[in-house]
Amino acid sequence: MCYSSKENSIFAALEIVVSTYRMKILHLSDTHGHHRELEALPLADVVVHSGDITYHGTYDEVIDFVDWFSRLPFEYKVFIAGNHDFALAGENGNGIDVCERINALLPEHTYYLCHSGVTIQGIHFYGVPMFRATIDDTSYEKFYPVIPHNTDVLVTHQPPMGILDGGEYQGKPHHYGNSLLLERVRVVSPKLHLFGHDHNVFGTTIADGICFSNGALTGHGCELIRSPKVIELNFTPYYNSDGGGLEKK
Repeated sequence: MCYSSKENSIFAALEIVVSTYRMKILHLSDTHGHHRELEALPLADVVVHSGDITYHGTYDEVIDFVDWFSRLPFEYKVFIAGNHDFALAGENGNGIDVCERINALLPEHTYYLCHSGVTIQGIHFYGVPMFRATIDDTSYEKFYPVIPHNTDVLVTHQPPMGILDGGEYQGKPHHYGNSLLLERVRVVSPKLHLFGHDHNVFGTTIADGICFSNGALTGHGCELIRSPKVIELNFTPYYNSDGGGLEKK
């Protein structure tokens, strides 16, 4: 059987459509200055740290983490800040003014996200930090409703309410998650939501078709007690309705 050049292009397109792409993501969180104790990290395409890279929050701790993180043998590296990372909060308390300066220190394919995103191999990562100043006045919550709709991998420090966020506070049951964040995650529906903050819970779960991961590696005393995990993200490209090329599905 013979095919015209037009038919050949159609069959080539179909071959692309049925291909499934895989990205392995190593999730770290809440290392609190113990990053150099992590040895023999498993292989992955991207390593993501979802905040609390420091213990005291000093600039020296940030620089030490950046030096270590930048040298990790992964092709792509992404991190955000947590509520312990005071040095990254900046003058306005939300860290936006510091973001550009930090990224200027980073080598190629290493990204510090602060209410910002980056696309890696067709997958859009978006990062939302959590700083003490914005917790105290709850102004950090204004950043949750503007998480972009095209987010594939959402990286926050705080968990969404009721998902891998349970524990105790001052001897009473407590949820460390946020309801506004949960609402936005349900609207955006990322393939993967990475977070930490709650040291009581470490694990992965799937709800509403979204994979959620709490990657906190330290315990109540901020001592390193866990090993990080690799999550495999699968996606299939497809042609959009206006013929504008491949998109993710």
